[in-house]
Amino acid sequence: MKNNPDRKSIVHKTQLFPVGLVASFFMCLLTAPSFAGDLDARVSGNGRAGRPTTESSSVGCPQNADGTFCWMSPDIGEAWASGYTGSGVSVTVMDDFTGQPFDADLGRGRQTRHGDWVAEIAGMVAPGANIFKYGYLERSSIGLQDGLNIINASHHIIEPLSQHPREQATVDAAWAGTAIGTKSAGNRSNEVGRPHEGHFDGLTLGLIGAPSAIFVGALDHNGTPGNKTRLARYSNYPGSNPEVRNQFLTLGVEGDKTGLYGTSHAAPVVAGYAAILGSKFTSATPTQVTNQLLDTARTDTLVDYNPATYGRGEASLSRALAPVSIH
Repeated sequence: MKNNPDRKSIVHKTQLFPVGLVASFFMCLLTAPSFAGDLDARVSGNGRAGRPTTESSSVGCPQNADGTFCWMSPDIGEAWASGYTGSGVSVTVMDDFTGQPFDADLGRGRQTRHGDWVAEIAGMVAPGANIFKYGYLERSSIGLQDGLNIINASHHIIEPLSQHPREQATVDAAWAGTAIGTKSAGNRSNEVGRPHEGHFDGLTLGLIGAPSAIFVGALDHNGTPGNKTRLARYSNYPGSNPEVRNQFLTLGVEGDKTGLYGTSHAAPVVAGYAAILGSKFTSATPTQVTNQLLDTARTDTLVDYNPATYGRGEASLSRALAPVSIH
């Protein structure tokens, strides 16, 4: 892994409190799936990862003839068939790899921790990509790789961003356009960027307006014009801020098929989409790939589309891949 003295170096992180995080993560399991809660701690996760592992899974997720799985958009199989799998692209998953184990079914065997599920989703969508896992409770440094880089974050911080160098560097990379930042929108049925219980998410605030950052909300399922979908009741939404609306995508989270709910499991799909685009448009910058995903989002698959609820719309991999080149 290469280190670079410029903004392509993501450095150490301090002052996290795992005890409160684990306790809150378990409590979110007790809520109904449609109202999955964030993890409330100094650093908090944005997703709900199914059932405790002590309960056997009753959810089956068959594999389709094209190699995709039950929760995936058909666009993914079409991209693979064209040879675009994320090859040459690096996806860094910054998440919790130490918390409460969960049981679910993405169709390829059991994972255990929240971060493992998130990384598995990104890797299944973009099987050619290089996936790097970094726990947000660790003090190690990470660096960006050669080629296109994507950083996926499904947590938030309620301390000043300046106290968390890893998140600060992620924000800096999204503003400098040296990496794409995919950030789960959150599961409070709240407007992105607004406080919850008096606390602001410093990571979200830092990414608002960044040219290569995307906020990702959750839909009830992958939509089609004939079977439209709507925002999941738990998902945060862009609301009144035009900057957030401009960088907000939605993605189906089909928890009835997998046992996984929450915007944490929408964001890594978009990270996978970005990796697939990077394997086709090999000279594109992070900002160009970001804009391509945002500019090609669909609105005809959404119930009562409006930008305050859905931002730019539902991410469409097929539309994003359609041109010969992007600028």
